[in-house]
Amino acid sequence: MTRRFASLLACALLLVTMAAASSTAAADLPTTTLTIGGHALVAEVAATPDQRATGLMHRFSLKPDHGMLFVFERPERQAFWMKNTYIPLSIAFIDPAGRILNIEDMAPQTENSHWSKGAALYALEMRKGWFAERGIKPGDRIEGTALKKAK
Repeated sequence: MTRRFASLLACALLLVTMAAASSTAAADLPTTTLTIGGHALVAEVAATPDQRATGLMHRFSLKPDHGMLFVFERPERQAFWMKNTYIPLSIAFIDPAGRILNIEDMAPQTENSHWSKGAALYALEMRKGWFAERGIKPGDRIEGTALKKAK
């Protein structure tokens, strides 16, 4: 009984630690408001290599209409996976002009690569199905101050 209690306590402490780390990571990133076809959303901005590497890992939920915008140094083919990510996500790969190249659904805790279908300067992760529920598709334009203007 004592071992079982110790094991349960260790699990509880781990979950509390992970939740605290997750909320700390979220609080450290700036946010921006984006719109797609009249639908507004709030996105945390991951613009550094470390921020992009961590992304939405170790989180267990997202607020409604919240996600993460990944900003890259230059447009090129991008690939994402879901290792250590617990939330089912959809990702929109976005070109320098703010147009969606493709949208991929991603399963939690997998190492399958999801690639952009062209040179992406941005990627936007939202709760799985968010784009489809709003009729957002490749070719649609995303607008917001976090997106650099196309040259």
